[in-house]
Amino acid sequence: MLRIAVPNKGSLAEPASEMLHEAGYRQRRDRRELVLVDIENEVEFFFLRPRDIAVYVGSGKLDIGITGRDLLLDSGSEAEEILQLGFAGSTFRYATRPGTAGDVSEFGGMTVATSFAGIVRRHLADNDVDASVVRLDGAVETAIQLGVAEVIADVVETGTTLRNAGLEIISEPILHSEAVVIRRAGETAEDPAHEDPKVAQFLRRMQGVLVARRYVMMDYDIRAERLEEAVALTPGLESPTVSPLHDQGWVAVRSMVRTREAQRIMDDLYTLGARAILTTGIHACRI
Repeated sequence: MLRIAVPNKGSLAEPASEMLHEAGYRQRRDRRELVLVDIENEVEFFFLRPRDIAVYVGSGKLDIGITGRDLLLDSGSEAEEILQLGFAGSTFRYATRPGTAGDVSEFGGMTVATSFAGIVRRHLADNDVDASVVRLDGAVETAIQLGVAEVIADVVETGTTLRNAGLEIISEPILHSEAVVIRRAGETAEDPAHEDPKVAQFLRRMQGVLVARRYVMMDYDIRAERLEEAVALTPGLESPTVSPLHDQGWVAVRSMVRTREAQRIMDDLYTLGARAILTTGIHACRI
């Protein structure tokens, strides 16, 4: 049975649960439930603190897990990223009072406060900067006001909280993070034929959800003489399905198109003379 670590709270928990549900897995009904056995899919879910997931997976106690890239890298555990999940995106950056420093190279002798001490220490070392790092849990922007540090490193979305605290973002981003699937380092098979079949099945399901979220199925009718122009607009993942219609000279086309481009493509197809243009959502797929 495949043993999977899932976030039990925080910004990762609900999106991860929704994605697993779309992939066909059972989900817990009670948030106090720490272990869920999905017998039909031969999976056992363990609901853990997001920060602890990489530790359990890296130690080999659990097979795979869902966590944030930032939490994975900060943990220093023997785990590696094997699939990006496309949610919980964030940027990790430095901030300080205006005039304190303009770049990470100027942090020498200063103290940096952060909730991700592992990431910051490695980043400073990579830039040959000798600075102290203080680990705090949450609300690190107050560290400068209280004199604990001259610089902070934190997750930045809009930057409003930092500006309200009188701070400015400096230097290049330390890290771009998002939710990822992880497994113990070194266990990913170089030859897909030797991949653990249970892990491979899980990854196919999750990849299927990602594709289903990004694409819609588009159907339309078009005159045969305009088919090549229409297919150029809707090439699909491999090739569209084309079927003759009862009315001579017309064909029906079915193809997958990116959701964000669907309305523009519909307009362009209509201009070409296509009619009965329809889009339908994709709930599951295997590519």
